[in-house]
Amino acid sequence: MDKREILALFEHWNNAIKTKEPRRVIELYAHNAVLLPTISNNVCHNHEEMEKYFTDFLTREPVGELDETNISIFNDIAMNSGLYTFSFKDGSKVQARFTFVYQWNGKSWKIIKHHSSQMPESTFI
Repeated sequence: MDKREILALFEHWNNAIKTKEPRRVIELYAHNAVLLPTISNNVCHNHEEMEKYFTDFLTREPVGELDETNISIFNDIAMNSGLYTFSFKDGSKVQARFTFVYQWNGKSWKIIKHHSSQMPESTFI
């Protein structure tokens, strides 16, 4: 495994987002994963809560673009953190900080923690 493989996991996630099908996105998360979403104040602790979030989020037709990545790999755990920008069908954009924590389950990488928060500076501009 190398950093290119971990970077490709974001593209896999972003492609799932583009399908507009919440279950395609959620299948990339481990069953005990935690999601701190970009445009919600609610922490998602399970797939049911994630489905509610992604059902709403995907109606906005988001497309993510990486602005900065920082990848670390520790045996069966990998992290990718940095900045990304989401563009939406209405022309709006949101830049956010992110951290994806992945774990290798013996078959594939699954997201076990995902934190995404809007850049605080955008709130004060």
